[in-house]
Amino acid sequence: MTEPRTLTLETPGAALAYDIRDAEEETAEPPLLLIGLPMDASGFATLAGHFPDRTVVTYDPRGAARSKGTDDAGELTVNQHADDLHRLVSGLGDGPVDIFGSSGGAVTSLALVARYPEQVRTLVAHEPPSAQVLPDREEALAATAGIRKTYERAGFGPAMAQFISLTMLNGPIPGDFIEQPAPDPAAFGLPAEDDGSRDDPLFRTIVGTTHYEHDFEALRAAPTRIVIGAGAESEGEMAHRGALGVAQRLGMEPLIFPSHHGGFLGEESGYAGEPDAFAAKLREVVAG
Repeated sequence: MTEPRTLTLETPGAALAYDIRDAEEETAEPPLLLIGLPMDASGFATLAGHFPDRTVVTYDPRGAARSKGTDDAGELTVNQHADDLHRLVSGLGDGPVDIFGSSGGAVTSLALVARYPEQVRTLVAHEPPSAQVLPDREEALAATAGIRKTYERAGFGPAMAQFISLTMLNGPIPGDFIEQPAPDPAAFGLPAEDDGSRDDPLFRTIVGTTHYEHDFEALRAAPTRIVIGAGAESEGEMAHRGALGVAQRLGMEPLIFPSHHGGFLGEESGYAGEPDAFAAKLREVVAG
């Protein structure tokens, strides 16, 4: 695959860094966008390498990595991210694109399709953490809102420890999740001290992403081919259950991908999945 070209997209309140990896040979296939949230472009390096025959685009969402600095405080919403994605796709050309959206990126991508369906040919939305569709909706919403409050009160380490505990939880979320004894950040290799910063992209987006209410009527009416993905190893976890709930509301069966929530990640991530098998499954899907 060719070396990525890095460009900047100016949007209201943000300057977004994005990378284009050109196809090794001329192709009639549309660009393939790989997007996450709060994951930035660096998390897709391994997956992008499996598509040398496609033009692959990755980007750092507003507030993350290289896209930090112009809007570095306060909540970030799904509609903001979807508008950024709309502008990015518009700048790539006239035709629709294919999108693989992971986690919060799946939520952003679904919001994009609901608002601008003509921009996306195929969307693979993998494990959107959509709390609104869960049977334990109220408990899930309270848990993520509580984690955000922990971040505001105590900083990154304590909030991340709670977040990891939530994502590892298998099954319904208890109503007293936030009231339970706080996990020790050190048990996860996290700092207990508060450095005073409040610009972490995960905690700036956690409420907006998990609380987002999808426009299922618009999604069902869209010409976009929508595929909802879930990890084979993440059954029972909140994001996996969110995928199942979204798929059910769209009247479809979820597609099971190899590995876990980050099954496309390589060894460099420290949380490797099965990137070869994952990429092969994704290729089958976007090939139609």
